[in-house]
Amino acid sequence: MKFTVADLLDQVPAEGSLDKAKLEKILRLTNRSEKQTLDLALHGLDRLGILNVDHEGGVSRGDSDDLVEARLRCSSKGFCFAIRDDGGDDIYIRDHQLNHAWNGDRVLVRLTREGGRRRSPEGGVQCILERSTTSLLASVEQQDDRLIAVPLDDRLLASIELSSDDASHADSEKGPSVAEVVLDRYPVAQFPARGHVARSLPLDGGHEVDRELMLTKANLHQRPAPPRASLKAPSAKKRVNLIEQPALLLRGWTADDAPCLPAIHVTPHNGGTRLWIHAPALAERLTPGNNLDQWLMNQSESVCLGDQWLPLLSSPLIKASSFNVGEEQDAVSLRLDLGSDGDWRDWEFCLSRIKPIAEVGGKALQALDGRKPKSRAIPAALKSFKDQIGQLETVVFCARTLHQAERVEGRIELDLQPPQINRLADLNSISPDGDGQRWTTPLNPACAHSLLSIFIRQAHRVWEDHRRSLGLPAIVLDAAQPEESALNDVAKAAIALEVPLELDEDGAPSACELATALSGLDSSRVLSLQLRQALPESSYSLACETSVESSADLDISSLSTKPEASEDDPGTSGELVATTAVTNAIDRLTPQAPWCCPTLHQADLINQHVLCQLLNEGKDRPTVRQKEKAQLGHRGAASTVDWPLFTPSQEQKLLEVLRERTVQRLNARRRQVHDLKRDVVAMAKARSAEPMIDQVQAGIISGVQSYGFFVEIPPSMVEGLVHVSSLNDDWYEYRSRQNRLVGRRSRRVYQLGDPVDVKVLKVDVLRNQIDLEVVPSETPAEAEALPVAVSEE
Repeated sequence: MKFTVADLLDQVPAEGSLDKAKLEKILRLTNRSEKQTLDLALHGLDRLGILNVDHEGGVSRGDSDDLVEARLRCSSKGFCFAIRDDGGDDIYIRDHQLNHAWNGDRVLVRLTREGGRRRSPEGGVQCILERSTTSLLASVEQQDDRLIAVPLDDRLLASIELSSDDASHADSEKGPSVAEVVLDRYPVAQFPARGHVARSLPLDGGHEVDRELMLTKANLHQRPAPPRASLKAPSAKKRVNLIEQPALLLRGWTADDAPCLPAIHVTPHNGGTRLWIHAPALAERLTPGNNLDQWLMNQSESVCLGDQWLPLLSSPLIKASSFNVGEEQDAVSLRLDLGSDGDWRDWEFCLSRIKPIAEVGGKALQALDGRKPKSRAIPAALKSFKDQIGQLETVVFCARTLHQAERVEGRIELDLQPPQINRLADLNSISPDGDGQRWTTPLNPACAHSLLSIFIRQAHRVWEDHRRSLGLPAIVLDAAQPEESALNDVAKAAIALEVPLELDEDGAPSACELATALSGLDSSRVLSLQLRQALPESSYSLACETSVESSADLDISSLSTKPEASEDDPGTSGELVATTAVTNAIDRLTPQAPWCCPTLHQADLINQHVLCQLLNEGKDRPTVRQKEKAQLGHRGAASTVDWPLFTPSQEQKLLEVLRERTVQRLNARRRQVHDLKRDVVAMAKARSAEPMIDQVQAGIISGVQSYGFFVEIPPSMVEGLVHVSSLNDDWYEYRSRQNRLVGRRSRRVYQLGDPVDVKVLKVDVLRNQIDLEVVPSETPAEAEALPVAVSEE
């Protein structure tokens, strides 16, 4: 089918009606069967009350206010929840109310039961807006007279019928393999899903086949070719000539096809620093709504597979916009003047033309970091940057200043470096924009992306402040506040490991307080892993309204990480407890409007389009008779502008680019790419564990559950499970408050953060499951006796 129900609903206006013939033209339905499919869809939506179809062919919105749009999330145990787009409570969907919807599908849900204090609301799926699964990995099995495909993803609670032509794929004589199954028909009424095997993929085919397995699992293995489209030339009228500026390219990726990143220039300025960030000019080269723009929207993200990239951009776009040393190139730039404490003094957005003079990688930064102060000797890795050593030192100084300012604000910092596995290549490096997560990694002056990520975060926050003051729309990246119960669990685990953590009277620490308390401890990594799981993932949202309060107006120098003693509790320690001002500050500063990495994310490209339209077409004076013009890219421009910035037609074009449906697609692809990266890393870990089978390894307990405990084996950070059934020397009780398993007779303790020797028993590379067993020491030391009256949870 050429369209989904979501595509259809997108075209129907909120008010008024749309002629069916026009709808067919918009959806590009030409032959008779496609038009009949549309008629069936309209008839079904009309019966559900989602749409109204009159006798003359007019289509309008129905009265369906009681339906909630959501994304379905299922577990392997059969529990399904509808995750609402409006941020409301998750809706529990019983299996008989799924109506053949699968995990990841976008659905319309009708509430059947209101939620209570300890009970989620319940509902039923009324309509499937968009399927998320078009093909999948499965094992082919012969069951009696039926040939079926059993999905390897156990969150898909269904099986797919195959024809007898696919029986050869069930033959196991060729070695272990899985099949890619393409869906020909989704389940409907009493009829099951049907499909066919597209190909078989061996499980021992090497690195290339492993990569193809993960791409197929994520349904990203078939990327359509980009359409042919002519690119626009960026406007030269309002561009600032900065080709004499010695801009630098900080590169941490090694793959030849890695995306282009922003260029920077930093120089001392009025007791602080002046930072220039130059992003590739992409938005000016595209025509919103054309075929190329739609193709980019479907791609949405650049995907790193380790030593290979799936780029967001087409080859002509990459060639036209990339920064190269010694070559002039158009850019979209931000000048940010910073004080000695990292506070924002002034800024200016502009269109520019730059000429980078050098590319700085990890070797040069490592040599700079290891160079003694005031040393006249120049390391070999820095000789080619001899004239730019002063600027590199200023770059590091500026990054340190901004990093300290972020810590004062209360930004969450977790020391969770990626596993160092050679086959992961570029995935070993941190993302230059931090993947937009709520937490960041500690500053590493010897890492190009660690430095660049700080500058990019500042640039995104500045644009968020600027566009809010002018009332411009944007796609904002933000994360929900973590649940207090999840943070309390992390705090209890920390206290059980004797971390000197101070809690307030409610016993509810903030995520920033926990991150600060865990920094530098021996158990920092395992507790930081727990804290990361407690932090909600970031997601995009549409911001169209202005904000009364500006984040840049916050005086971060007045904030302190040590609260004053209160009259009620004069002895309160302030070492690990952040003030309310700090917590509120980070809550306000978390949202970002990303724009400087349009080679990585479609959201950045859309926000850059808004920025370029402001600089190119924004009305800088109320009438042509007025000589004085407002500097629309400067800080404080909103205080001088009291007229519409765009004509009605320009504003309408802008709003067509930023739609709620666009945000939903961006979030769906963001989750898809995030899952793919996680699976690629997990498979690399599993492959690195295969040579360890039947070997004894030293590890650290990274998680404890009632069914066993997880052990992480450095340096590859392979994580496997010691199931409680393998602990046959005693009966072990689970103490959730202390994150430990305790033997009833021996009082032996397996606790979070404890070192333990394990043997690798089995590795399932496809499901990323590693089975371990404990290797008892020669002279096992019994743990100290614990109080018997500890309640079991």
